Amino acid sequence: MSATTGSAQKTARAYTEAWMNKDIDKALAYVADDAVCKAPNGTFEGKEGFQTFIGPFAGSLNGATLIDVLGDDTHAAAVYTLDAPFANDFPGMDYITVKDGLITQVLSHFDLSPLIQAGGNPQH
Repeated sequence: MSATTGSAQKTARAYTEAWMNKDIDKALAYVADDAVCKAPNGTFEGKEGFQTFIGPFAGSLNGATLIDVLGDDTHAAAVYTLDAPFANDFPGMDYITVKDGLITQVLSHFDLSPLIQAGGNPQH
């Protein structure tokens, strides 16, 4: 990414802030009908798939902090930390692709070491 502002950055920020505030309906308004989310616990397709992933995930959090969103007009990276039941300041990042103002793909990455250290299963 060569720019630090753009339409994808704005969409990614709005989407991320929405799910961090547990407003799943608002978050889904930024997602294309045929979007794909690839996360550590699987691949989720379409708005229904996103809701299956992000609804329970966001609902389980004790808090979240958006560090930054960098992007251009087609791609953005949202970097954040999460307060999860098993660890605080749990780092994560989403690489988001946007087309025609809607998210078409999210590659969601997390440092799973806090979960593993807490004795959890990274597949759930």
